[in-house]
Amino acid sequence: MTEPGTLYIVATPIGNLEDLSPRAQRVLSAVDLILAEDTRHSARLLNTFDIRTRTLAFHENNEERMTGRIISRLAAGNSVALIADAGTPLISDPGFKLVRQAHAQNIPVSPVPGPAALIAALSAAGVAPGKFLFDGFAPARAEARRKRMSALAGAAHTLVFYEAPHRIKAFLADAATIFGAGREACIARELTKKFETIRQGTLGGLIEWMEQDPDQGRGEFVVIIAGAGEEHMDIAELTALLKVLLKSLSLKQAVQIAAELTGAGRNEIYDLAVTLQDKVSLRDE
Repeated sequence: MTEPGTLYIVATPIGNLEDLSPRAQRVLSAVDLILAEDTRHSARLLNTFDIRTRTLAFHENNEERMTGRIISRLAAGNSVALIADAGTPLISDPGFKLVRQAHAQNIPVSPVPGPAALIAALSAAGVAPGKFLFDGFAPARAEARRKRMSALAGAAHTLVFYEAPHRIKAFLADAATIFGAGREACIARELTKKFETIRQGTLGGLIEWMEQDPDQGRGEFVVIIAGAGEEHMDIAELTALLKVLLKSLSLKQAVQIAAELTGAGRNEIYDLAVTLQDKVSLRDE
């Protein structure tokens, strides 16, 4: 009886080609077939490492009809590697049906770990990464996006989203409205690429930063939003406290005292305090 081949789930670079691991190079060179979302896109990576394995397009539009063919190859003893256009397959990419069917047919499935944009962003964001909820791409339609955000507004876990450049401003505007402009957040843009940018602050502050520099609205985004943990004062309570402090104290003093009283992050408090300046009477610093 023929032993089935192995289905390898191979992580590839999210930008910098040097991030392809030696093991990934070896596996991609040794398998009988590589499944790629876009064979033309993956050709640059494979050619860089002189990987000559045959590639076959495997994407969301053909996954349903291709899965049976690939399972037959694996059952016949062929080894197959699945790669995404970038990062770790199945993380907002096709492949779930294939992996699930492989398990159902007792075909070995083996991950070859490597880059993943969400993990890279979390590691460098400066936002608590201990417990997080990855929500992938938010709905494209405004009403559905706001409904989804509203359902997550009270979550204690750090929230991680992917977003496209043509929707990033609308996403941030909705996030500031629903989570609060003072909620701590981070934008990680073009990770590992030439114009990599990681900016931490509050949702309100990040919106202002992006408005001041339109170039920051380009590329691929990971947006990380702090959870509504018990350690943070409710945004309405923090706003009320700042309004009182700003009537008699300088901005710097008000931020310092609010941070000591609430335990909230100074960046979060500062950005919120700045937005309140026009609404209260400030004493000169």
